[in-house]
Amino acid sequence: MKKILVVDDDQNIQKLYKLELEEEGYEVYQAYSGTEGLQLFDEIKPDLVTLDILMPDIDGIQVLRMMKEKNPNVPIIMSTAYDYRDDFAVWASEAYIVKSSDLEELK
Repeated sequence: MKKILVVDDDQNIQKLYKLELEEEGYEVYQAYSGTEGLQLFDEIKPDLVTLDILMPDIDGIQVLRMMKEKNPNVPIIMSTAYDYRDDFAVWASEAYIVKSSDLEELK
């Protein structure tokens, strides 16, 4: 079973992603901070990461860079409530989604 790590401080987004992704047959791991996300990234060796940009301890861009240094082959999808789409061209994520209650873009 493919492992997805969801790194987001928003509990509602975490619940939504977990429910939807498990329905699709993925094993979902949850981290509520950048620090916790980095720890789980090392422990579980995920196949995919969804990563919030704005978090209280370490911002998602720093976490993205650290994860890519550890394993550049893991796809990382950045997510945020704000549309920074134009700024993502210079960042190393594979994709970018604006958070919403519709997960079709994530699928």
